[in-house]
Amino acid sequence: MSATWIVYFKELRESLRDRRVLLNTFIIGPLLGPVLFIVLINFITSRELDKAGKPLPVAVIGAQYAPNLVAALKQSGIEVQAPPSDPEAAVREQRVELVLRIPEQFAAEWNAGRVAQVELLFDSSRREGSGSVERLRNVVRAYAARIGAMRLVMRGLSPAVSQPLVIAERDQATAQARGALLFAMLPYMLVFATFFGGMFLAIDATAGERERQSLEPLLINPVVRSRILLGKVLATASFSVCSVLISLTAFAVASRFLPVDKLGMTLDLGVRFIAQVLPVMLPLVLLVAVLQTLVAAFAKNFREAQTYLGLLQILPLIPSMMLTLMPFKPQLWMYGVPLVGQQLVITQLLRAEPVGLIPLAICFAVTAVAGWLVLRLTQRLYGGEQLAIST
Repeated sequence: MSATWIVYFKELRESLRDRRVLLNTFIIGPLLGPVLFIVLINFITSRELDKAGKPLPVAVIGAQYAPNLVAALKQSGIEVQAPPSDPEAAVREQRVELVLRIPEQFAAEWNAGRVAQVELLFDSSRREGSGSVERLRNVVRAYAARIGAMRLVMRGLSPAVSQPLVIAERDQATAQARGALLFAMLPYMLVFATFFGGMFLAIDATAGERERQSLEPLLINPVVRSRILLGKVLATASFSVCSVLISLTAFAVASRFLPVDKLGMTLDLGVRFIAQVLPVMLPLVLLVAVLQTLVAAFAKNFREAQTYLGLLQILPLIPSMMLTLMPFKPQLWMYGVPLVGQQLVITQLLRAEPVGLIPLAICFAVTAVAGWLVLRLTQRLYGGEQLAIST
């Protein structure tokens, strides 16, 4: 194994001298995601909390037809504004967010005890306005329910007559589980850090050396090529592990700057969480390192290998999109699918849920076996004479 360690330290030394590798492995790959995440979540959370604490501006048409309704709106934090000349166009052109239209016959319908109607004009394609629409809708509904109950009391009836069934909601989600929703992209970010962390070392260790014509002198040494391959794979895996560890630490630090207490959430991404996630990621790190080495061995130069491995990074998007767009209850066999199993386990750890030994064993063993199979395939490629030829 001395040859393996010689190659291992050689690859580490050469990569640590390359500023491009250091920048991508230790800064861009593991830190870009957490930084963008914390900035985005802080911006969205601060904006929504700020909007919730301020009066909601609503243009009201026909306010004189329902003075009691308008007064109730003002008491509930609605700022009644003068309506535009063309309310439909104003909403479409995003000059006004919400318009409440009270028709002229509202008072007659209301006084007669019949159902009165108001119109709410909004643009459903504006995602930033969905909270405002729901807020106004709830205020109007609460006012209608209060008036309806008063009408029943005036007629000697209990308000319960109009509500034969009431749903008592008991949310069983823990504060940690709700916080996991906020960090739903964490498993993908860790997998992405695994792919991105060792990518440039894997490219340089095979395609880069072939382009520089330094791979052939290395391979003609009287050393079993599998030892050379193992040294390169371990070096690539080491960079990936460092990238994952930096990403985990960055997310742990970032979680402390989020106003989770205001959202009724808790997040525990400390040392214990990191110590639980790293063993789950290790077999995937080895699988990805071998896979990247295999793909880079097919490329004849650095740029071609960069293109191939760039396409390979699309692979972790597939399970992430499946888990996001098609949420399903995890089945035992899913833990045996590389990438999917790791993301399921990390999600459970993020929710502070216990993970059984059998799912962990399946996740670890199947990914390790897949890595061994890809390693055997890569050994066959390294055993060929065409590996060192650059043309």
